[in-house]
Amino acid sequence: MTIDRLINKQAVLAVVGLGYVGLPVALSFSKKLKVIGFDINPARIDMLRNKIDPSNEMIAADFDHCDIYFTHEIEDLRKADFFILAVPTPVDEYHVPDLSLLKKACNIIGRVLKKGDYIVFESTVYPGCTEEDCIPIIEKESGLKMGKDFKAGYSPERINPGDKTHSLEKVIKVVSGCDAESLENIASVYSLIIEAGLHKAPSIKTAEAAKVIENVQRDLNIALMNELSLIFDKMDIKTYDVLEAAGTKWNFLKFSPGLVGGHCIGVDPYYLTYKASQLGFKSRVILSGRRVNDYMGNFVAEKIIRHLILHTKDVKSSKVLIMGATFKENVSDIRNSKVADIVMFLKNYHLEVHITDPYASSEDMLKEYGFSLMKEVDNDYDAVIVAVPHRDYFSFSEKYFMNITKEHAIIADLKGIYKGVIFQRKYWSL
Repeated sequence: MTIDRLINKQAVLAVVGLGYVGLPVALSFSKKLKVIGFDINPARIDMLRNKIDPSNEMIAADFDHCDIYFTHEIEDLRKADFFILAVPTPVDEYHVPDLSLLKKACNIIGRVLKKGDYIVFESTVYPGCTEEDCIPIIEKESGLKMGKDFKAGYSPERINPGDKTHSLEKVIKVVSGCDAESLENIASVYSLIIEAGLHKAPSIKTAEAAKVIENVQRDLNIALMNELSLIFDKMDIKTYDVLEAAGTKWNFLKFSPGLVGGHCIGVDPYYLTYKASQLGFKSRVILSGRRVNDYMGNFVAEKIIRHLILHTKDVKSSKVLIMGATFKENVSDIRNSKVADIVMFLKNYHLEVHITDPYASSEDMLKEYGFSLMKEVDNDYDAVIVAVPHRDYFSFSEKYFMNITKEHAIIADLKGIYKGVIFQRKYWSL
């Protein structure tokens, strides 16, 4: 495989997995190369063929002028010479890495791989996973050997859902390969679409580790902010006032407290600590941060319950509105949403809980978490939790909250977007 063959469209690039990561990669490459977009979900393929992104990240115009064929047929992958794997790598209920989809993708690639092909992994994994877990599956299924018959590499994804500024092309891409030749060829391929430049990691393990610690670092910094919020709450100090004051120092890192969910920050640390535990090392700092962040949903719910006990005659008859259900603002992604923790905690007290979200699918919420979304809000809430700071909420005034709440209601504004706006209702934020 040479890059010239790809550029001349004599060779084909395939992207396996067309979710938040795979689809932008596939569309970007298809502006320059001949691309096969593969996903095992036939319904997703049908939508993509009609220029509809199920993740609501890409618009119809993004599909224009693309040389791409969407398919769920494994046999179509035999036409490819350069494979990029971008499938989900979540954790299970016990925070153990779930590599089932990645291993299934490796099995599929092994069935269609031929001599001279390249495989690049973009899915988040622990250091060593590509060479120790994935490549053996491909070698067994294909009868080929990495390095001799085919080449492999790892290039961690840096897709940030909802972020139109740091798009795929405008973020530095880390690349790695199984040897010097593969590193140069993989870098040459990605250089076709990455405007910001490339960083060539010395090994696949290094690139895997870099991806994991990017999110470990953010997780720990947010955990510190969340723990500070827990402390300042007991001191009756407003955390955002403290952060605003401290932020005037030139080297203060500007993180803020909040719910930490999603498929990256709330998941990746467990990949690293899992591998560390296999090597006989028990993480202290990383898992401590995880415990703090995983607790925040319950903390918010406890705060609401305490307010209701003090200000209502019967807690069980109280009504709570939760605004926002996705894992972060301005996206439809509900994976690992910590809003669900708040909902479940409140429902355990038999409260009537209404949830709204302008981006999330009510059907998906019901399937994933067991509760659906409200289309319209009522006017008699005892508490409102603004859990996700969607842009749609920024225009809401104090009058809006007064119209939907009782006089004794509390407005829990987790990210502080109504700081200095609400005075005629009890106001609280992390």
